[in-house]
Amino acid sequence: MHIRLRFFASLRDRLGHSESVCEVPEGSTIATVLAVLKEKHPELVAVETSLAFAVEYEYVDKTHVLKEDDELAFIPPVSGGVGTLPDSTVLCKLTADVIQLEELTEFVTDPSAGAIATFVGMTRDNNEGREVVRLEYECYPEMAEKEMKTIGQAIIARWPVKKVALVHRLGKVKIGEASVAIAVSSSHRHASFVGCRYAIDTLKETVPIWKKELYKGGELWIGSQNGKNGTLRQTEEKETRVK
Repeated sequence: MHIRLRFFASLRDRLGHSESVCEVPEGSTIATVLAVLKEKHPELVAVETSLAFAVEYEYVDKTHVLKEDDELAFIPPVSGGVGTLPDSTVLCKLTADVIQLEELTEFVTDPSAGAIATFVGMTRDNNEGREVVRLEYECYPEMAEKEMKTIGQAIIARWPVKKVALVHRLGKVKIGEASVAIAVSSSHRHASFVGCRYAIDTLKETVPIWKKELYKGGELWIGSQNGKNGTLRQTEEKETRVK
């Protein structure tokens, strides 16, 4: 049977392509596909333990049994629009445009809400002693939108929260611009604070969005499978590109 494969961020860079097709026997698992890929790409051995997997936009483990024409995504560690998933209580948006916090606060405003808590993640000009030029974000869009909505719905179900809005940038993000923004409304402030904290922490852990930091003379996938902070790539080509 044929399985459609997708690769993202640092893993795509490592393999040199973003999509391929793998032929495996009926009843094969993700572990089977991974074994086939490791024969073609031995460099996968070093990063195998840090990968996650998704089939048809749902996280699964290596024992998952595949079927004909499944889409199997290999998920490197996430950085921890384009499209929207509007709902009466949850707004999720991925955007290439500058984030407008007013859009989020307007959405979560409710006559019964006495508090709105917000979080805005900004692009800073430094990281671990290196001068950052800009950030670049990419995602697995179909799954990212679904996971973001799951986070919002979980907050509504867990705490006495009225509405939740989550927006994340994609593409190039300049220094001083917001890369992610969250707004949560509730009758009293505690639920808004807790919900906002849960949203950003969970988004960084589960939503397949990857961040590349570009420096003067190099670039780095943050949270890449090369290690905690990845491996800085320094070449003349990269230096020219980030100017």
